[in-house]
Amino acid sequence: MNSVVRWSPIQSFASVQDELNRVMEDVFGRPQSEGRNGVVWQPPFDIEEQTDRYLLHVELPGLKLEDIKITIENNQLTIRGEKTRTEEQKSATYHRLERVYGTFERTFTLTHAVKSDKVEATYRDGVLEVSVPKAEEAKAREIPIQTAR
Repeated sequence: MNSVVRWSPIQSFASVQDELNRVMEDVFGRPQSEGRNGVVWQPPFDIEEQTDRYLLHVELPGLKLEDIKITIENNQLTIRGEKTRTEEQKSATYHRLERVYGTFERTFTLTHAVKSDKVEATYRDGVLEVSVPKAEEAKAREIPIQTAR
């Protein structure tokens, strides 16, 4: 037997808003409450391990190159920066302000020895790409097997 469910437009709008919030967080990162060192947001990262290097992609829309800093020390790669708010117009009426501003910092421990002097970074179209080559001793290699006599 089927039951009748009353349609609630308010509930439908709320579920659409929840879905929109989820999509925005997936694209632009999750806003964080003010935490350690004043960090207020975390941009989304992809970390890929290849045979010869690590490759990181970081979404940093709206940041200038001079607002981003990358350091590597003791097999820890740190990317930090700050996204500054544009000046709000006093005569304008804002209905919603959702863009996230402030500082961010992400630190990753690299599980293999790396060539820290060979790290390269490029920034294009709001995406930072960091290539971290592995040291020779960290690369996988095939061991030949000899026959016993």
